[in-house]
Amino acid sequence: MQKSKLQSKEARVSRKQQELLAFIISFIKANNYGPSYREIMRELDYKSVSTVAVHVDSLITKGYLRKTDNSARSLEVVSQQATETAGNHQKWLQRSIAKKLADPQTTAEDALVLQRTSVLFGIESSDTQQ
Repeated sequence: MQKSKLQSKEARVSRKQQELLAFIISFIKANNYGPSYREIMRELDYKSVSTVAVHVDSLITKGYLRKTDNSARSLEVVSQQATETAGNHQKWLQRSIAKKLADPQTTAEDALVLQRTSVLFGIESSDTQQ
């Protein structure tokens, strides 16, 4: 019983890792190949490639991703659980974006950033397609 609690704790994914996983899944769907670490870094506004590597390695260890070889575009989604985790994050992100867009205090600049975020993550919503 102790071991199963430990395993479930190890399998937990942080918000940043969920965001990364959602991006990788949407990128693969759009392009039929995985993103490079630099593409991930730029799109998710990370400061270094090593930050991407830390999150990717953690997701590989947890069983959500794998590298097929040492090439730049070898990331693959491993499990249905990874897709579900990313889907849950996308639903949360979609609700958050819709709520922020509905807020009368949201500036036009913020609205553009929110719309770019929705496109980046492949979120389809009538609130974000203005």
